[in-house]
Amino acid sequence: MTVLILSIIGVISGFILFSRVIIKNGVQHYTGNVRVSVIIPARNEEKNLPYLLDSLQKQTYKPYEIIVVDDFSEDSTSEIAKTFGAKVIKNRELPKGWAGKNWALWNGFLESSGDVLIFLDADVRLSPFAVESLLKEQVKVGGAISVIPYHYTDKFYERLALITNILGIFAFTSPFERKSPKGLYGSCIVVDRENYEKVKGHYSVKGELLDDLNLGKKFSDAKINIKNFIGYDLVSFRMYPYGIISEIQGFSKGAILSANTLSFGTIFLIVLWLLGLVLVGFITPFLVFSHSPIAIFYEIGYLFYTLQILYFTKYTGRFGIFIPIFHFISTAFFILVTLHSFYQVAFKKKVLWKGREISVERRNNV
Repeated sequence: MTVLILSIIGVISGFILFSRVIIKNGVQHYTGNVRVSVIIPARNEEKNLPYLLDSLQKQTYKPYEIIVVDDFSEDSTSEIAKTFGAKVIKNRELPKGWAGKNWALWNGFLESSGDVLIFLDADVRLSPFAVESLLKEQVKVGGAISVIPYHYTDKFYERLALITNILGIFAFTSPFERKSPKGLYGSCIVVDRENYEKVKGHYSVKGELLDDLNLGKKFSDAKINIKNFIGYDLVSFRMYPYGIISEIQGFSKGAILSANTLSFGTIFLIVLWLLGLVLVGFITPFLVFSHSPIAIFYEIGYLFYTLQILYFTKYTGRFGIFIPIFHFISTAFFILVTLHSFYQVAFKKKVLWKGREISVERRNNV
């Protein structure tokens, strides 16, 4: 009975953490007349870029310019970008004190001339109404917005990210974070040029691994409004199509550091949610197979979590049916990622991402 109560408390915590902060897709057309600069950092992104650039060509509100910053790619990134008419910039040698992505984004900004800047990761894909919908919301907010893309998955190993993905959503949609947002989600950031220049943009966070969270804090400290949304049917991505190693590296590089940015209320509710999830997820299968008389309490708790996860995935990502039902598999993957992240941060003092080792020893994250 105690486990059932804990699972109910956990599920309630999940519903408190999750909010459907969705941008309405093309309900009213954007009537402004601003020049939009889309800036895309790209390092060996020949497989992702065609999807993003094709979706940008189909926008109802056409960007003024699309800038792809080729960050020392060893594939056909530049050639593909050029075939879509993008302006390609070869990134300069990484200076001391800069993180790679921040340097690429800053150089892209320096080559831009738009009134509004949209920073997009290369794995993002946009619906036809995305740009004008993002512009409308940015005008309402009057500062910077970001979008957590809807997570498309194709292969089994990609779907292991289910629980990690949900926890990432919690971190941005929790009422404690919405009340006083401090960070942005780096895959899709929209900000007017004036406010970006006011805080010196990515130059002000040049050495930070968590560039998006730290950039959001710079805006907040300067009294510039920020707001975060869920991508749903507007902005999506397929994060790790290159294999499970890149998936583990990608999630591990910020798992521990980003947890330090959350408010106590968010962390407390996440712990409650995870506690129930772990208990019913890992113990229920053993009790069922052993025909234990207390299995029914665990089964009810397991069912509650399964239904909740299926509800969350409706808005946050496509993970199939198998992984949401057998969610303990994805929970185990999350634990693996967290332990790997802790090992890198606490012992190695560096993380590995896209062939670069990034030191975390000297970083003062938000």
